[in-house]
Amino acid sequence: MQYGAYEALVAPARAKSAVWRLAIGLGMATAIYLGFIAALFFLLVAISGWSGAQVWLVHMATADSPTATLLVLATFVGMGIGPMVAAWLMHARPLWSLFGRRERLMRDFALAAGICAAIYAINALLPSTVTPARNLPTGLWAAFLPLALVAVLIQTGAEEVLFRGYFQTQLAARYAAPIVWMVVPAAVFAMLHFQPETYGQNAWLVICAIFLFALMAADLTAQTGTIGAAWGFHFANNCTAILLVGIDGPLSGLALFTLPPSIVTQADFGWLIARDAVVMVIVWAAIRLVLARREA
Repeated sequence: MQYGAYEALVAPARAKSAVWRLAIGLGMATAIYLGFIAALFFLLVAISGWSGAQVWLVHMATADSPTATLLVLATFVGMGIGPMVAAWLMHARPLWSLFGRRERLMRDFALAAGICAAIYAINALLPSTVTPARNLPTGLWAAFLPLALVAVLIQTGAEEVLFRGYFQTQLAARYAAPIVWMVVPAAVFAMLHFQPETYGQNAWLVICAIFLFALMAADLTAQTGTIGAAWGFHFANNCTAILLVGIDGPLSGLALFTLPPSIVTQADFGWLIARDAVVMVIVWAAIRLVLARREA
């Protein structure tokens, strides 16, 4: 594939693209992320006292209530700040160079999110072997929805800035082969979602689906020269999984409906993952086609 538009996003990373700089930058980003989580904890201590903050930590570990889930998503502010600081200090990159051209960023985000939402809505109308159960009353869910949308926007934006805006572009500035700058960040992104305690024997299937998504997000970033399309795709996908139909358990506190946790260890769950993967590929292809036609 040809990625002519990608040069605009990669160019600011070329001047200081040594691998050791990237390694230190990733370490710095990780430290800032962990530091932000620690700062949030001490803020909870200041508000609720030591015992109260520990109770909040327990709730955040399960994230099975709206407020606890919002707090977990809020920690991603630190993940977004980390690569910006690393890009500035280690690579002398302007902060906005992690995002791409602003006007295209916003346009691609809106197009990708809209296409993803439309295809997911059609998919939701198709027959399924699993029936979700009500998780939150509609009124309570709607009351939290504005904050929840902002929180998911921050969470997905932070991951895109780190993995596609920073990690991927710094590798692309150093190595010409897409197999390096696409596959390595995608693999790291996928492995950070490895949860055998939650998904049991199907954990690797989930990792494969996430790896596939990360490769498609990498491709959209390279095709457009911004993280906008990948971010929009990621945002709409996570809104579906976090705010509409989640798996009862960790990070289900904001979901309108949930699936029973027992489903993730069943053989049939593999078919659900496969179906979701096919839908993701259709979404990616549709986004790519629409964006290509707009540029023609």
